[in-house]
Amino acid sequence: MPSITDAPTLGDGLKRTREQAGRSLAELAADTRVHERYLRALEQNDHSALPSRVFAIGYVRAYAGALGLDEQLAVERFKRETPDAAVPLQPPVGIAFEDVRRYSPRIIGAVALIVLSIVGWNVWQRVSLMRAPQPSDIAEVPESWSLGAVIGQQPVSVGAPLPAPPDQTTPALYLTPGLEAELTGIDPADTEALAAAAAANAPPVQAAFNPRGAVYGTEAAASQVVIQARRAAAFVVRMNDGRVLFARQLAAGEAWRAPVGVSALVDVSEPGDFDVYLNGEHGGTLPAAVTPLAQLNTRAAALARQTAARIEAEATARQAAAARAASATQAAMTQTTQAAQTALTPSVAPR
Repeated sequence: MPSITDAPTLGDGLKRTREQAGRSLAELAADTRVHERYLRALEQNDHSALPSRVFAIGYVRAYAGALGLDEQLAVERFKRETPDAAVPLQPPVGIAFEDVRRYSPRIIGAVALIVLSIVGWNVWQRVSLMRAPQPSDIAEVPESWSLGAVIGQQPVSVGAPLPAPPDQTTPALYLTPGLEAELTGIDPADTEALAAAAAANAPPVQAAFNPRGAVYGTEAAASQVVIQARRAAAFVVRMNDGRVLFARQLAAGEAWRAPVGVSALVDVSEPGDFDVYLNGEHGGTLPAAVTPLAQLNTRAAALARQTAARIEAEATARQAAAARAASATQAAMTQTTQAAQTALTPSVAPR
């Protein structure tokens, strides 16, 4: 069958295809169930004789299918040759841009007017707030300004600040009368005895080691002796066989921790330039330019033993005093109980 696109129009192509197939309009009307006058109108391109567009497209599809033609191609050619009058024509591309170009001067003018209005309003506000300096409204100078202080008033002087009041929320510690004297053997009212006892029992507090620079040597937990430089000086530690254990020009504040159980000699040029700390407390300066390290470790160990013995003795004394106080309290309670029982026992008169 010839193609539908070879004919000048859709109607000519349908008619020529029907004639070549040797079929009449009556036969095709019976096959497609479309009235013969509508098929004739399609062949004659008489679109005014066709019903609505939806039915006309259905007739074209049925007619092309009955003739063995491409139904979709026939429908597309019918739509192209017979445009739908119900659909309005669309504006050509670029019409919106033309409208923008037409109204662009007005838009630009409106924006410029708004900007100028805002700028002008701000300028007017600034100008209105700027005023020239005006003379003071004070007509007369107050008398106190010209004559000094006001008559009848004395200058106020502020004294030294007063100490803060004592804390009233913490009550004073209650002391049982006679208990402290019983425990310590010293009268609390005797201030001289209290001071003497404190001076006798409390050892002098020495300055603690304060690192003010790098600390060399062993770890703190494995050392009892620390040697600290007061000023920059050379510091050398030699073993007994001549080997150098440590050598450095120590700056002021730098220190060296001595190990325990090492036989060595501390060699310095000026012993007074180095402080010795035993168990963390100041023990004076180096005794000599060449000092055996074992001597310093022995002093530190002796002081540690003395401190431990003193602490143990104080703990034993506190335990004994507590025991005596408990005994005295128990005896007092026993005497009080006996006296109460005696007072409550009735006396029997002899006959």
